[in-house]
Amino acid sequence: MKSREQFIKDLAPKKFTKPEKIWLGLLLIIIVAGMLAYVDQIRKGLQVTSLNDYALWGIYISNFVFFIATSFVGAATVAILRLTKNHWRTPLVRIAEIISLAAIIMAGITIIIDLGRPDRALYTIIHARFQSPITWDVIIIPTYLVAIFFLLYFPLLPDLAILKKLYSKDNPRLSKWYGKLSLNWTGSVAQKAIQQKSIKIIAILVLPLGLILQTIDAWLFSSTYRIGWNSTNFGPYFISGAFVAGVATLVVTIYMVRKVKGLEEYITDYHFDKMGKFLALACLIYLYFNANEYLMPAYASTVNEEVHLETLFTGHYSTIFWFVTIGGLIIPVILLLFKKGRSPIAMFWIGLLVIVASWWKRYIIVTPTLLHPYLPIQGVPESWRHYFPSIHEWLITASNLATALLILTLLVRYLPVVAIQRSIDEQESDNNDQKSGS
Repeated sequence: MKSREQFIKDLAPKKFTKPEKIWLGLLLIIIVAGMLAYVDQIRKGLQVTSLNDYALWGIYISNFVFFIATSFVGAATVAILRLTKNHWRTPLVRIAEIISLAAIIMAGITIIIDLGRPDRALYTIIHARFQSPITWDVIIIPTYLVAIFFLLYFPLLPDLAILKKLYSKDNPRLSKWYGKLSLNWTGSVAQKAIQQKSIKIIAILVLPLGLILQTIDAWLFSSTYRIGWNSTNFGPYFISGAFVAGVATLVVTIYMVRKVKGLEEYITDYHFDKMGKFLALACLIYLYFNANEYLMPAYASTVNEEVHLETLFTGHYSTIFWFVTIGGLIIPVILLLFKKGRSPIAMFWIGLLVIVASWWKRYIIVTPTLLHPYLPIQGVPESWRHYFPSIHEWLITASNLATALLILTLLVRYLPVVAIQRSIDEQESDNNDQKSGS
């Protein structure tokens, strides 16, 4: 049986190691390179990108949709696990909350980058049209961000108070910050009652907010009359795809956190087995929606849809399409059916494969459709009929991903990724249950 001091020693944040500092340095280099590219984009305009009147969204919107998907599943997973009150969730929920917060922050930044100039973001407020999904996106993203922040923050209060006391002698400055953030938490009955009620309310609110956010993003596509997007299936299609991307991101992150912080005793093989089953289910559901999304247009066989499907199945985007479908969905499901496929190391590589495939999935949702409008523009340059991101777009996209990882790394460094007070309480509860049983 662990003592309170042992829990605190195991789970309290630790200083950056040398490999972690190298990791931070690499992230900062990528971020600076992307910032320089973005400054050049602002100075010269979107002409430095490969975006045009055909491919007017491109890689930026692909990245935006990927971040939205990742943030949704982290929050939805946390909300469901918190509301069900299962003990096994304890080592996972805070990591999921951190992922959600980092992803939704970067989703908002990415959409501003796509506008070309940051001041144009004001136009979406000044000239808001409530019949437009874009306006609702502007409303829901900040709302969702606030909800995710409080879903992370409120459960942290007891741990912040513990860290304040822990660092009071060795690092008074850090202790002072933890003290301010803990909001004078003492663990009184009244404080606990308010905290639990607040967490429950936010967990209930996050689920519909996440569903609304994903659905609005789907409407951004389906309300645009384009081949491949004019589907009533797009809402659940996006939600099921979000579960695949989000669960895979959670799996990879918990593996890395477990390995780097030595939390094998807290994040066990049992947790990976559970997450493996969850990921397999998510992939199967998304496979169904993919089949529905492509089989119906294939049966309809209109000329424009035939061209679009041919581009995906056997044409220019076929390599990416089949990698996404087979590598990102079918192979993971097959591997996850076996217990060895749900071991931590296997789950890490499967999750990594699914993340890469999920990102490229967003790319082929956006790009091929834009290049095949119902009414092609006459007399345009041949280059407009093709799209591949410019070096500016790649640098900015890499910078966005690096910034999300930087936020995640810093939060993991300064916050206990496994709830200290809850772990202590659960052990005491289990001990009391054993005494009662005996």
